Order: sequence, then structure tokens, then C-alpha cells
Amino acid sequence: MFVLLLAAASLGQAVPPRTPVFTRDIAPILYSNCAPCHHEGEIAPFPLLRFEDVRKHSALIAKVTRSKLMPPWKTVEGYNHFAGERRLSAVQIVTIQRWAAAGAPEGDPKLLPAAPVFPEGWRLGKPDLVVTVPEPASIPAEGPDIYQCFVVPMPDNTKQRYIRAVEFRPSNRRVVHHALLFTDASHIPHPPKYPCFGTIGLLPTLGIGGWSPGNEPIRMPEGAALPLAPQSRLVAQIHYHPDGKAEEDQWSVGFYFTDQAPVRRVVDVGMASRLIDIPAGEAHYVVKAHFTSPIAVDAVGIIPHAHLLCREMRGWAILPDGSKRWLLNIRDWDFNWQDQLKYAKPIRLPADTRFEMEFVYDNSAANPRNPHSPPQRVVWGPGTDDEMAGLHVQAIPVHMEELPELGQALWGAVMRSVGGRFYTPPAPPQ
Repeated sequence: MFVLLLAAASLGQAVPPRTPVFTRDIAPILYSNCAPCHHEGEIAPFPLLRFEDVRKHSALIAKVTRSKLMPPWKTVEGYNHFAGERRLSAVQIVTIQRWAAAGAPEGDPKLLPAAPVFPEGWRLGKPDLVVTVPEPASIPAEGPDIYQCFVVPMPDNTKQRYIRAVEFRPSNRRVVHHALLFTDASHIPHPPKYPCFGTIGLLPTLGIGGWSPGNEPIRMPEGAALPLAPQSRLVAQIHYHPDGKAEEDQWSVGFYFTDQAPVRRVVDVGMASRLIDIPAGEAHYVVKAHFTSPIAVDAVGIIPHAHLLCREMRGWAILPDGSKRWLLNIRDWDFNWQDQLKYAKPIRLPADTRFEMEFVYDNSAANPRNPHSPPQRVVWGPGTDDEMAGLHVQAIPVHMEELPELGQALWGAVMRSVGGRFYTPPAPPQ
């Protein structure tokens, strides 16, 4: 706790001398940062709205907030500011520690703020189109997490439409960890349901976005509605987490359309590497990639991706004048807490900016997330025991007429990596 007090002092944050109480000091922290997942019907294992529920877990709350295991937010503070950050300040963490150490006192009930109310219906009102998976998914009581893909036809989808917002609604929030949504207009035959991990196993026409407990509906930037091609299918990758008893989930997705064609477009400026060959026992294996944008863009978000062995993720932009702008810094990547991050404010990056990424992997026995015991050689691949390295900057061209130039540069980067796409690492010498 002394370290936390020093951290608060270094940030100029004063810790109140009085003994913290639930009604005055703790409830506001939990209501803002924890309750979106910790309420009835959500994925968290217990609610944190009433004093009686919070007091029972006071020691655990103090432990997981001190270690920053909770709330789950992996980006390092001080490098970027993202929308919807789930991060406690040093003062808030110290306050929770002092409250738990004092016996978790309740305080004056008159000081208790109103508990948050979580809507049960569609948050944006009645959708223009609702797509529901035809059959519920079955989740066993126990066992490993399940990664399942679903391909669902979209009714009344015979003309071009423009998506302004999307909302994912599981029927059983206790077992749905997160969801990734895509559309596919290829008409290539594909099973309606299949296991998938890392990638969805097909090239989607459109990436819509993701959902995780407590998140708001997906809203497109102003003027950047997503074009939904006619006869598209919805593709959803769902991560299910067994909760101790057999469960079912029959999710739905609500689409909200606009008649206004987009005047801007969000482009996936991706960096990736398939040249991954991590020796057994290697604790610091580095993967790098880069891309130079020929046009000026506004970075509006970023999506990192790796599997179980990755521990650190860094992304930055080198501007033409040599200055550096951080895009992402994660020092403790956890595949179980994937976020599609949106910047609180767009980051303007001029033409000829070089995007760079650096991922670090730990394939040693000391990595608690290593799927192999003892460690084994790991190469690129879509499977649970394989690895990936991808950092995707969501960017909007400053001048839309330059979009084809960016598209050509991105396609050229893909073509230059074709050798890596089919790269098979050589066997180690005997």
C-alpha cells in the first residue's frame, strides 16, 4: 500500500485522511467501473451493487484491484487515452485497500448514490433489422473455453444498405465472454456453425466490430457508415466461458441503417507477420512489422491480436519529421481480454508516416499461459496452440480522394508478404 500511496502522491492526487466507507467512497468507484459487468445476468460471477454483496467480497476486491487484475484493462497508462477506459486511479486503489483493511464499513446510508440502472432492451431503440442465430448454442458445465463461429443468412437483404450502428445481444450473458462480427457476401458454401480460434476461417467482406460485457453498441464515425452488400451473411465468432452448469445461448444482432451513403471510410491499416517460429523455452521472442502510409490519415482506433504466448505489444508511428507518436503499449497481454480500442480523440498522422509494431512472446515454462508443459516449438497458425502477430490501426483518410493511393500501398504490402503467407519454418537441426 505504501507504493500505491507514493504513486498517488507522484501524480498529485491527495488521499483523504478519513476512513473510507462504502456509501461515500467505495460505491461511486464500483458503480462506475465494475457494475457494468458485475450485475445480475452479466458475465461477472457476482453483483456489486448492494453493500451486502460488496462486503462479502471486500478482501477479494482489494486484492484484484491492487494487482490491477480488475477492472480488466491492459493498455499502459500515459501512452494513449482511449474511450471507455476501465482503469482505476492510484487514489481509488488506495481507497479500496484502506476500506477493506478497516473492516469494510458501510457508512451513512443517506450518502449512498443511486445505483446504476442497466437497460434490458435494445439500447438504441428498435433495430431496423434483427438477425438471430437459428439454434441456441450449448455450453457444457465445465471444460475449456469454447470459440465458435456462426454463419447466419440476413433476411430482407436484397439491396445496398449503410450501417450506422450495431448492437450484439446474447440471451445468456453469463457465458458469453466476447463476440466479433463480420459479414460475408462471397456465397461460398460454408457450414452454419464450426469451431474457430484466432481467425474465422474465411475472408470476410466487412469487419463490423466487437462486443464484450459492459460495452456500448457499435457506432460508426459520423459520415463513415459501413456499406452492407446485398445477399450478405452475418458471421459471428463467439467466445463462450463455462460457468459450472450446462447453459444455452441464442444471440441476436440488431442493425441500424442510414440512407446517407458514407462520405468517409474507415480503413484497416494492418501490420502483421507470419514469420513466427518460437523455440521451446525462449522467453523473449520478438516479432516486428511496419507499414508506411502514402497519405495523411486520422487514426481513430486500434485492434491488437495474438494468442497465448504473447506478453507485450507495442505500436507507434514515426512521423516524417522523426518524431514518435505512441499508438499502443501493452505489457501483459491476455488473450481472454481482447478489446477493439477507440482513441478518445483521433490522432492526425501526416503522409509518409511509418507505422511500426513490436510483439514479445514468452515460450518458457515460467509463462503461466503457455499451453504446453513442457514448452514446445510454436509457429504461426490459426489454432489454439499456434501463434499470430497482428496490429490493425483503424484510420480515416484526411482527403478521401486519396483513398485509392492508400489502398494500392496496402495491397502492395500484402503482395510483398505472400512469401510469408505460405511460409513453413524449417525444422530445427537434429
